[in-house]
Amino acid sequence: MMDLFLPLLLLFAFSIFGVLLGTTTGLVPGFHPNNVAFILLSISPVILAKLHFLTAIVPSETIPVLVASTILAASVAHTFLSFIPAAFIGAPEGDTALCLLPAHHLLLEGRAYEATVLSAIGSFGAVIFSFLFLIPFYFVFSTLQFYEIIRSQMLYILIGISALLILTESFNERMEVYQAILLSSFVFMLSGLFGYVILDMPVHSPFFIPSTMLFPALTGLFGLSTILFSLLYTPEIPEQRLEEPEMEIGETTKSVISGSVFGSVVSFLPGITSAHATVMAMLARRNRQPEEVITTLSGVNTANVIFCLATLFLISRARSGATMAISNLLQVQPWTMVIPPSTLIYLLIAVLIASAFSFFITKYVGKQFSRLFVKIPYRKMLISIAVFLSVLVFLFTGFLGLLVLFIAACIGLIPIYFGVRRSNCMGVILLPIIVMLWHL
Repeated sequence: MMDLFLPLLLLFAFSIFGVLLGTTTGLVPGFHPNNVAFILLSISPVILAKLHFLTAIVPSETIPVLVASTILAASVAHTFLSFIPAAFIGAPEGDTALCLLPAHHLLLEGRAYEATVLSAIGSFGAVIFSFLFLIPFYFVFSTLQFYEIIRSQMLYILIGISALLILTESFNERMEVYQAILLSSFVFMLSGLFGYVILDMPVHSPFFIPSTMLFPALTGLFGLSTILFSLLYTPEIPEQRLEEPEMEIGETTKSVISGSVFGSVVSFLPGITSAHATVMAMLARRNRQPEEVITTLSGVNTANVIFCLATLFLISRARSGATMAISNLLQVQPWTMVIPPSTLIYLLIAVLIASAFSFFITKYVGKQFSRLFVKIPYRKMLISIAVFLSVLVFLFTGFLGLLVLFIAACIGLIPIYFGVRRSNCMGVILLPIIVMLWHL
């Protein structure tokens, strides 16, 4: 009994530590979840060395699993908490209401806390659905050999999804259809060319920390660009009401399920992210009410973390920063029987721990943000975050990383300013993958 108790106790402790990390990174605007994994992976050798003393009480092979559980718990918590800065920061002025993100609609109506609760429900609901769907997901890949069937067609699938996402910009209410499609195509291609240029760019950290140029690129495209836009266009934020949302159980359930399903679909496709899955889920749902969009988006993000983990053990492919880090830490045991391998079971327990704590943390932090947000020195906070991100990029990638960060931020400002989807910036990863598959 004690042989099982100690590992589970340590798993709980490391998962809680991951939740604290994910909470911290989730509250940094635009801090991409892959960046969390890249940072933790780069310092994992130091962490493993420091934890060597634990071999006195648990087997040595357990320690990498504990570090992996921290990374995974941080990723799960990040998907919960990252909604809060997305909701409170980056809202444009009121006269551009048609191009607002759904969370900004509710923020400018004084309903940001409602949005936060809906997001937490969407994420936690996705965890429940994902666990129910894991065994069917296993059968699809093991019995039906689904991945082997689609792998030969991967190039055309990725091109088709990219084209679909660009063409659905035709629903944009801020500009003519042809303008929206041309602009989203331009952002996709520009991001893709940028990604191709930085793909093999050398990284020179002044502190010799292993990293990748994707870190400053993603930080600039999705983080710093949002902060700069918020500094240029600071809206008047009304007092926020602290009211629980009124939900239609049927519609909320549909949003959670559709988000989870599409989160699972993109978990095995390279370069396709949860942002793309959200667009596809909303097209399938045909319900663009801000409340349902928020629930779906959150469901996609959290489900994607879980199914990317399952994908790693099913087809030995890492489709996210967290699973890349985990595959570098562990000898991944293939999932060949209905009962998952022990390592995967431990990691799924970490997911449950992280999601339960993150749900309540998100509600609490969202309530405090709603209560205090109008009193916070908004511009000073944004400048502090921008400086923090820049310092972090310099520590990991040096002066060249700062240049990449600046260029990425300039590209990231284009979709924000003109009102097209920022998910088009994921061309930074997707286009190089398409080019690589084209030449195979």
